[in-house]
Amino acid sequence: MTQLLRVQNFTVSSDGFGAGEGQSLERPFGHADPGKLLAWALATDHPPVGPSGRGSRGLDDYFTRDYARNIGAEIMGRNKFGPQRGPWQDHAWQGWWGDEPPFHTPVFVMTHHERPSFTLSDTTFHFVGGEPAAVLARAKEAAQGRDVRLGGGATVIRQFLDAGLVDTLHVVVAPTKLGSGARLWESPDELLDRFHQDVVPSPSGVTHHLFWRK
Repeated sequence: MTQLLRVQNFTVSSDGFGAGEGQSLERPFGHADPGKLLAWALATDHPPVGPSGRGSRGLDDYFTRDYARNIGAEIMGRNKFGPQRGPWQDHAWQGWWGDEPPFHTPVFVMTHHERPSFTLSDTTFHFVGGEPAAVLARAKEAAQGRDVRLGGGATVIRQFLDAGLVDTLHVVVAPTKLGSGARLWESPDELLDRFHQDVVPSPSGVTHHLFWRK
C-alpha cells in the first residue's frame, strides 16, 4: 500500500500567510492572533488540540476528525517546535504542548542543529537535518506503513512542495489578513499545474482547499 505525505488542516490567512512575524515563546504565531486564525478548528467537536465533544459537528468537524486518520509520523519545521534559533541553548525546552503533545506518533523536527531525541507520553521527537526526501524516507520508515503528516509551518510545506513530495493537501483559508510573515502562497492557483483542486466554503467563514496530486 502506498504511503502518502499529507498536509492536514493547515490554516493560512486570506493573503496566504501561515504565521506572522516576531515569533517568541509567548507568541508562537508571531503577530498573528491564533484565536482568529484557528477559530474554525477550535470550535469543532474534534479539535486537533484540546478536548473533544464540546463543539460543532458540521463541515469543519468533518475535516478535523480526519486529522489523525492513518497517520504514523509527522514532519515539522523547527519554528513549529519552538522559538529558538541557531544552536540549541536550552535542552529543557520541549515544545509548546506540555506533557501530552497532540501528535501521538514519532515527530521529525527539521533543523540545521540536531539535538537528542526525547519522548513525552506517546510522542517521540527526533531532530534531523538533510534534504526533504531523506527526512521523508526516515518518517515513512517510522510510520510503519501508515501515512506521514507534514505539519508545517509554511516554509517547510513549500520545501516539500518544491521537491515534488506532497501527495495531498488540505489548506484552510481564514477570513483574516496578516500582511507579512511565513507565506504559503500568493494564490492557491500556483499549485494547479501539479494538483487537482476542490474548493469548499464553510458556514464558519473559512474556505477549505483540497489538493491531490495529478
